[in-house]
Amino acid sequence: MAKPPVLHMISPEKHVSPFDVNMAADAGFEVIAAYGGVDLKEVTGLVQDMIFSRAPKDGKRTALFIGGRDAGLALDMLAKAKKALMPPFAISLFADPSGSFTTAAAMMALIEKHLREEGGLRRRKVAVFGAGGTVGVAAAVLAAKAEAEVTIASHRGRLAAEQRAGELKQRFGTDIAADDGSSPAAKAAMVRDAEIVVSAGPPGVQVLGRNELSEAKALKVAADVNAVPPAGIEGLGVSDMAKPLAGTRGVGFGPLAIGNVKFKTQRQLLQMMLECDEPLVLDFQEAYRIARAIAG
Repeated sequence: MAKPPVLHMISPEKHVSPFDVNMAADAGFEVIAAYGGVDLKEVTGLVQDMIFSRAPKDGKRTALFIGGRDAGLALDMLAKAKKALMPPFAISLFADPSGSFTTAAAMMALIEKHLREEGGLRRRKVAVFGAGGTVGVAAAVLAAKAEAEVTIASHRGRLAAEQRAGELKQRFGTDIAADDGSSPAAKAAMVRDAEIVVSAGPPGVQVLGRNELSEAKALKVAADVNAVPPAGIEGLGVSDMAKPLAGTRGVGFGPLAIGNVKFKTQRQLLQMMLECDEPLVLDFQEAYRIARAIAG
């Protein structure tokens, strides 16, 4: 008799995201166990309980999902979980804190598709607002690894952005520039030469208004992940899919258009863990590969 597929879900936050639990159930996991308030030092023990309680052949029917709200901590937990595996005892591992990795992957996949005939992301000047959050971090790293010229901004000023860029270089080896995003004038200056503008700020916060956008003379694509009014980018509709953005020469991708690809990407990654012959390790770079295939 086949063992039921089990997904263990951990988060350093008080609760595991109900969104992710629903996604896991709809993907086909029959048993879902959620653990909130998990500390990094607890990951090894939890993972080894997961692997040693089933025969090695049942490892492919067992998986761990890592959530939370901190991209760096989620990746640290993923690395700790991977190190805790002791072949032939192994399970699949998937990190997607706040759905941010799959959201960033979906956003960058749509942008890359739109620009593919013009060379994709390579050497594009990319401005990322909201790089203090998990979506912004993942988007900046994905763009940098695709050989784009990436600049991140912080509403707390240049120093905060420089600190974040330094952290990303240390973790991912990326060369990402930093700029000031603390005022309308600073944001207007930052987008002036940008070909791609990403808004990954908090819900309900307008990051770029029409005045700042009017300075974006080289703009080709703008993308916003904020679905809560007001829009992160003024004039960009929630369902816009490569729709011309008023006052610019570029097009926009809205949060629901991005969310459609994100939803399909997360679902496919979960299903991959259900169907794999050998345990998998999935992060935002694998999410980007799947999102690109889904985007077409």
